[in-house]
Amino acid sequence: MATPASLEEDSQGAALAWPDHAREVLAQNGYRLGGARAAVITALAEHGCAASAAELHGAARAEGADLGLASVYRALELLEELGVAKRVELGERGARFEAIGPLGDHHHHMVCESCGTVEPFEDGDLEQALTTAAQRQGFTPLAHEVVFQGRCGSCGPGEDA
Repeated sequence: MATPASLEEDSQGAALAWPDHAREVLAQNGYRLGGARAAVITALAEHGCAASAAELHGAARAEGADLGLASVYRALELLEELGVAKRVELGERGARFEAIGPLGDHHHHMVCESCGTVEPFEDGDLEQALTTAAQRQGFTPLAHEVVFQGRCGSCGPGEDA
């Protein structure tokens, strides 16, 4: 699995870090790299996986950026619209955002209902099972997201276990 800050390839096959990729996509679509957008791109790249707008806002402000939470949401919406970030719905924990590299990173998430930790995971067998289930139903999926909700190893089994 590639993390958002990892190297990807641009359309010419050259190595390109996600922040550079995001900036390039903004420019190609006629958008300027303003202070809020730059701060959100940096914060999202440094976070790694599934960050809330509030977490990104806090990280950007900790680095000295002067921006409001509304500006963070606007920047995230634009990055999502341009296909370089995606919104991940995590049930009661709300929505988070993560970077999408030019090669279309794909993974799922485990959310700890106790501490709120969000961990990415990949599983080839699960991907095959989802593909097989869709084919059996004559369905052509365009995207999917699996979110496991439970308790992480640090929090231990819940009361139900």
